[in-house]
Amino acid sequence: MRLAALLAALRPVLPLVLGLSLGCSLSLLRASWSQGGAEEQCLGAAGRAGPLGGGAQPEAADGRPGPGHEDFRPRIVPYYRDPNKPYKKVLRTRYIQTELGFHERLFVAVLTSKATLNTLAVAVNKTVAHHFPRLLYFTGLRSTKVPHGMVLVAHGDERPIWLMYETMHYIHQHFGSDYDWFYVMQDDTYAQAEQVKALVTHLSINQDVYLGRAEEFIGGDEQARYCHGGFGYLISRSLLLKLHPHLDSCRNEILSVRPDEWLGRCIIDFLGITCVSQLQGQHYHTYELAKNTEPEKEEEEEFQAALAVHPVSDVTLMYRLHKHFSRIQLDRAYQEIQDLQMQIRNLTSLTPAGEAGLTWPVGINAPFLPKSRFEVISWDYFTEQHLFSCPDGSPKCELSGASKADVSEIIESAVEQLNSRYQPLLRFSKRQLLNGYRRFDPTRGMEYTLDLLLEAVTQKGHSHVLAKRVSLVRPLSKVEIIPMPYVTEATRVQLVLPLTVQDLDFVANFLDMFAMNTLDTHDNALLTLLFIYHPYDAQRVSQVDVFAGVKAMVGELEKRYAEVKIPWISVKTEVPSQVKLMDIVSKKHPVDTLFFLASVWTEINMEFLNRCRMNTISNWQVFFPVHFQEFNPALVYRGEQTASSSTDFLRDGHFDRHSFAEACFYNSDYMTARTKLAADILDRDEVLESMEVFDVFLHYSGLHLFRAVEPGLVQKYALRSCNPRLSEELYHRCVLSNLEGLASRSHLAMALFEQEQANST
Repeated sequence: MRLAALLAALRPVLPLVLGLSLGCSLSLLRASWSQGGAEEQCLGAAGRAGPLGGGAQPEAADGRPGPGHEDFRPRIVPYYRDPNKPYKKVLRTRYIQTELGFHERLFVAVLTSKATLNTLAVAVNKTVAHHFPRLLYFTGLRSTKVPHGMVLVAHGDERPIWLMYETMHYIHQHFGSDYDWFYVMQDDTYAQAEQVKALVTHLSINQDVYLGRAEEFIGGDEQARYCHGGFGYLISRSLLLKLHPHLDSCRNEILSVRPDEWLGRCIIDFLGITCVSQLQGQHYHTYELAKNTEPEKEEEEEFQAALAVHPVSDVTLMYRLHKHFSRIQLDRAYQEIQDLQMQIRNLTSLTPAGEAGLTWPVGINAPFLPKSRFEVISWDYFTEQHLFSCPDGSPKCELSGASKADVSEIIESAVEQLNSRYQPLLRFSKRQLLNGYRRFDPTRGMEYTLDLLLEAVTQKGHSHVLAKRVSLVRPLSKVEIIPMPYVTEATRVQLVLPLTVQDLDFVANFLDMFAMNTLDTHDNALLTLLFIYHPYDAQRVSQVDVFAGVKAMVGELEKRYAEVKIPWISVKTEVPSQVKLMDIVSKKHPVDTLFFLASVWTEINMEFLNRCRMNTISNWQVFFPVHFQEFNPALVYRGEQTASSSTDFLRDGHFDRHSFAEACFYNSDYMTARTKLAADILDRDEVLESMEVFDVFLHYSGLHLFRAVEPGLVQKYALRSCNPRLSEELYHRCVLSNLEGLASRSHLAMALFEQEQANST
């Protein structure tokens, strides 16, 4: 009985015990086999040659695995440098993509001429150029004016063979090591850009590819074919590299009238590669247009699937083709979306959540679920005329600009979707937007809820007014990575500090922060002071120099830091125009100088200077930071102890979006924009008094203007003196900056409440 009771108690754990015992036995047995195999390998390596039993391969004498052996342990190879050989520093590339040998996918070359540059070439540029990552136009002779937005290469000779020779030579020389595929087309060809890009993604890059519409040579071998230039053709990088050494021989030995035949004969004669219309399961579909063709009426399957259409006789036909094929691509995309949504609905029933796990819209991420009240995304209320969540904090503002266009498009789309769903039984037309709500969900996009007053008309003509609520989502589209030039944090920053008499009380704090955060840390930054004298003070400078105290402070800094020199420039003016002052500073510095135009209330620190270096790119981008302005401590704290600036300083201030005093830009970019400004104003210096450096870059340069909040650029509270001699806009912005910098609304309300309480008593 005791044995039976013991077995009954051990029965639940019996499978576990048996499993552990079996596992330990197999592990010991496998370990003995492995040790025996290792001994045999050692013996085999020492005394026998040839493979061992079981298909294993012997190791080499130096301990490395032999050929075919993949199951081996990695070894750490110690670094050893021969002392007898000179040390050579390894140069690393700036980008890991370059170091690993990655290439861009597709380069497109368009062959044009002086006669068609401003017609067909422009039509090609407007229809397909924005789809290709890189597109260049090649011509023999160029016109006096190149169309805007087109990169043109002129070879100086209109002969077709010479143009083809120079084009292939130019592509190899400038882009041969950067791209995997090269697509050559004519300006009288319409190419479906997305289809061409999809084609190259399905082809292997390690083969010699000459792909296009294969045509036979007149009177030549039937096996030898060339790619017709009118329909475009694709050349792989490996083929281009092999072809380049033979281009000179082809130019001298091969006679032809057509450039595409000449290129095809060159590839066949020297490389033995003929043109093909299909490769690796991919077909290069083309369609030849007849005269007086109506693209909208073409229903042939060959036309619908064409990658290239030729010949396109005029600009209007090019645009009509683009519209037609864009409609085809859009219909295919909508059909693919419907198919995917149907598959998602069918598969959702098999998931643990079942039908309840199906989100709307189907295929879009589910709405964001907040985990606390601080993560709740608020809805913004709007009507067709007004928005009730304004950027400036006011309760109501007029709906205009992009917001108005967004609301109009959403209402139109809602009515269109209702008609597509209920027609022909009902037809809806909008009467009024009763209520509108929208919010931005970072996980899926912009969400809308609309209460629409609609008029519904039946098939018999009866009408009825009803209110209906609809929900819409504008999903986030594909994220695009904008290429940016490479910059470093080693660039020297030249600080420029304009000073007036009203700024003398704040200079000492600025110089102390500059010395502590840049000179003590040996940051690569220099300082230039700009003393702005009023004409009256300039006349008395020999008796009383209003900036004598500042110059004494600069002298003390130069004594403390022997290697530092802080120059200053004296200017006499009644209206300290920012552009006029910058003109003086610009002439005294090299063109590659990185300027930081600062203000006397700014607290300089290394964190911001590094962002100034990284966000300012020569001939590409300028940086206008939005500094953080602390509130008036007398209104915020009202006699209490000031809060520490470690974690709570953002609560006691705001980002001053009215100020454009701080700026980071290169001298060369400023000089280029300033030259265009001078040609526009024609020596009317009074115009400069109404402009800032921001306006110069905004209107007279093609650079990116990066305007962003900068928490590292903090300014203490100070009441700015607004010069009434400046323009009305600049004076108004200065006044608004002072008013908004007093305190927040809650602080102002509390101050008014305490004042009323004091007056009442």
